[in-house]
Amino acid sequence: MEKTMRALQIFDVTPAGKAMLIDVPIPTAKPGWVLVRVRGFGLNHAEWELRHDEIREDYITKPIIPGIEGVGEVVDPSDQPFSVGQKVCMLMGGMGRMWDGSYAQYCLVRADHLFAVPEAACDLPWATLAALPETFFTAWGSLFECLQLSVQDTLLIRAASCGLGYAAIQIAHALGCHVIATTHRKRYVELLEGFGADEVVMDNGTLADRGVRANKVLELSGPATLRDSLLCLRPGGICCDTGILGGQFTLDGFDPIKEIPNGRYLTGFFSNYPTQQAIHDIFSFVAEHGIEPFVARVFDFNHLVDALKMQDAGGFQGKLVVINES
Repeated sequence: MEKTMRALQIFDVTPAGKAMLIDVPIPTAKPGWVLVRVRGFGLNHAEWELRHDEIREDYITKPIIPGIEGVGEVVDPSDQPFSVGQKVCMLMGGMGRMWDGSYAQYCLVRADHLFAVPEAACDLPWATLAALPETFFTAWGSLFECLQLSVQDTLLIRAASCGLGYAAIQIAHALGCHVIATTHRKRYVELLEGFGADEVVMDNGTLADRGVRANKVLELSGPATLRDSLLCLRPGGICCDTGILGGQFTLDGFDPIKEIPNGRYLTGFFSNYPTQQAIHDIFSFVAEHGIEPFVARVFDFNHLVDALKMQDAGGFQGKLVVINES
């Protein structure tokens, strides 16, 4: 086995124009950690934030290899119950911030954030597997752990024209729910319908006044429209606040006694705590229902910097995925 690998390692603010792959030592497995050959990963806004601003924070280990998710094969399981060559998924838990992440050919992964890919999904291509971990885990946790989604539900997805929204639509549609998706842009209506939305509503910020009602609401706009989303709930309904696409991070002056309607419920989902059971259920569900994650473009690992340039430029829909099959 070679001693060095290619990786993107950053020391300071690193827009795509300054990013480059370099040679660094391949990490060595140790107790509690597993060495994984990275076969693919998706690009996330969290990594954009790291490269453009968060890298300045004291809690970020520097230099750091970004990447909060990935899929690959076990190279050295150390003292953990994995086997060499086993397909695995890794995400969160400080990955790409506190310890080196997936923007590399190999990654040393903390064992409690490494999960076996279920047999039902092992035949899926790396590009499909790489598009799943963070986006689908967040959608899955929001829908089932928080909203307790069932086939009888009407689900309203606020600000649905994003990667997380598309994944939530696909999951809910496959389950058999009635899905109402909102967007600010007419050009996304056909796309949302194509993923399984039964209704698409143009969102002007005041859906409740227009009679939009659901017993489950996935709020991806966040505090900017949360008050209105609560008013869209039917009796007994649940609203899960998962996103902040509205650009507002907190809800100043929020009075839960007066502003959560009686008999309705508000919760939120934080994706930092994946489990083997959740990963098994997600990957198996995707394989069973033939769900194709919405991928904007797939890049070879050697062209990772080109993927970062596309991420920085914006203007695309779907997930950017990087794979390394060599």
